[in-house]
Amino acid sequence: MSVLVIAEHDNHELKAATRNTIAAAKAFNSDVHVLVAGAGCKAAAGAAARCAGVAKVLVSDAAHYEHQLAEDVAALVVSLASGYSAILAPSSSNGKNLIPRVAALLDVQPLSDVMAIEASNQFVRPIYAGNVIATEQNDEPVKVMTVRTTAFDPVAAEGGSAAVEAVAAQRPADCPALSVNSWRNLIVRN
Repeated sequence: MSVLVIAEHDNHELKAATRNTIAAAKAFNSDVHVLVAGAGCKAAAGAAARCAGVAKVLVSDAAHYEHQLAEDVAALVVSLASGYSAILAPSSSNGKNLIPRVAALLDVQPLSDVMAIEASNQFVRPIYAGNVIATEQNDEPVKVMTVRTTAFDPVAAEGGSAAVEAVAAQRPADCPALSVNSWRNLIVRN
């Protein structure tokens, strides 16, 4: 099965942490797919397609992904999860917000701050506030994790020619209204 990397971007440029996460995903010896969810994110998707080692880029371009809120993106990731053996995101504030939600919706145990991937079910990560480095075995049907980007050298930003495929936007079942618009309306009214 393939591995899915959730891209970090600003709707225009791909963040460097995504290339480090792609390098981590390559340790699974599977096809690496990159998900770019955003609004007007064609340039970021193009940058992901040019990254070395990427087999496919999935793009979901919708207004409610503009700020890449975890509630919205998690629903999209879960809708795609059945085709992947692992789902990775950079260990950033976005990734640390998104990955636990995805894992909970998939009913699997998430892994945080993975520093090395030794096998498809063995991962090295810090525990006890970083005072101990542990090797853990995870036999979940889909591995859901954040990656400590400084532990992986980034893949080349150029040299790849991945196919770009559009995927349908998803909305969380329990959150039909856009969170950002709710806040905007509250601010405008007051």
